[in-house]
Amino acid sequence: MILKKIENRSAHAGVIGLGYVGLPLMVAIASAGFRVTGIDICPHKIAQLKRGISHVPDVTNAVLGPLIASGQIQVTTDYAVLHELDTVNICVPTPLRENRTPDMQFITAAVEQVAHHLHTEQLIVLESTTYPGATQEIVLPLLKAHFRRTEGARPAQVGRDFYLAFSPERIEPGNSTYFVTNTPKIIGGVTPQCTHVAKTFYEQFINKTHTVSSPRTAEMVKLLENTFRSVNIGLINEIALICDRMDLDVWEVIDAAATKPFGFMPFYPGPGLGGHCIPIDPHYLSWKARMYEYHARFIELASEINNEMPKYVVDKIVHALDLQRKSVEGTQLLILGVAYKKDVGDIRESPALEVIRLILDKKAKFLYHDPYVETLSLDKQKTYRSEPLTPALVQNADCVVILTDHSAINYQWLVEHAQLVVDTRNATHTVQHGREKIVRI
Repeated sequence: MILKKIENRSAHAGVIGLGYVGLPLMVAIASAGFRVTGIDICPHKIAQLKRGISHVPDVTNAVLGPLIASGQIQVTTDYAVLHELDTVNICVPTPLRENRTPDMQFITAAVEQVAHHLHTEQLIVLESTTYPGATQEIVLPLLKAHFRRTEGARPAQVGRDFYLAFSPERIEPGNSTYFVTNTPKIIGGVTPQCTHVAKTFYEQFINKTHTVSSPRTAEMVKLLENTFRSVNIGLINEIALICDRMDLDVWEVIDAAATKPFGFMPFYPGPGLGGHCIPIDPHYLSWKARMYEYHARFIELASEINNEMPKYVVDKIVHALDLQRKSVEGTQLLILGVAYKKDVGDIRESPALEVIRLILDKKAKFLYHDPYVETLSLDKQKTYRSEPLTPALVQNADCVVILTDHSAINYQWLVEHAQLVVDTRNATHTVQHGREKIVRI
């Protein structure tokens, strides 16, 4: 029955967690003709969405508004709607605890709500990044336990009574080339029928799907993708540190190496890792590996190098100021960009936050400008506001520190007005005049 409803798009779909992953997914499903209900625990977010206002750059108000107005998309904080849904995609955060182990509380809370309203012929798909085994070790037992309570003595049979799969999100905020519908979707069901139902669902709004043998495989795929990036960024950050010692231009080295048409893929150094995946996902894998008595040394070393980059940036700032015969204490710094990547307003795990904490520890003062981040709170204490990027703001700073290379910034203008620039992103690579003011990592 569910396959027919999916194929004729009469199925009522649901998405739990309406952030950078869930909101674009909900819009993609609705745009394919499904009626979709989005669920989120944040009342303010829901209130804004009901007015057709998106908080995610990848979803414009022009796209979201008509879907809300027509009723194609409805949003709520009430989980009771789950009993009406034919499909449920779980897109909640999966952070780390302070000891760098997986924090599964958001997944568990969402699944408990789904289990409470679970009914026959319902498809449940976990999209939140997690460790290999989580779908079958955490999600499945909760769903089966509820089914036994509501359906009598007969144990629930996944793949017959309900369907469960893992399909990792592949969202990159700000990517204007690849988005939900044209990025291939990995799908691993608990049973072949689970895979078939989930694949049929995604085929309605995703251009290409790829099935794997199990949820554990799909979970590992996601961790490989992001660990690959973490390790290679760690490598290039280490090369940057070596080039610095050797007085070599790491950016020139990378550009030259990138001319090789095979066997090389360019990665670039920076002030550290940020975002909802790359700083976190490798720790899920190394944590799980320890259960199999394996120490993921390579992965943990890359993480260690990446985590040291904010300190290296601050050391670079201190050295640059020393050359100007200025002490970092009491110095006025202008931080340019606090988002974790260019042209987005996402500050999750942003290395800029750690750089700012370190310069405050050295008793430096700072102002910041970021066209995508209006306010910034550090450790829930003082709130800072993005300053207008005026000539006076730049000229009065003892040092401008580029931590995010937003495209909207005129870097030639910036350098002309600045006393000193520390560039951690090679944003000033096209600047022709005033290069003597620039210090790059």
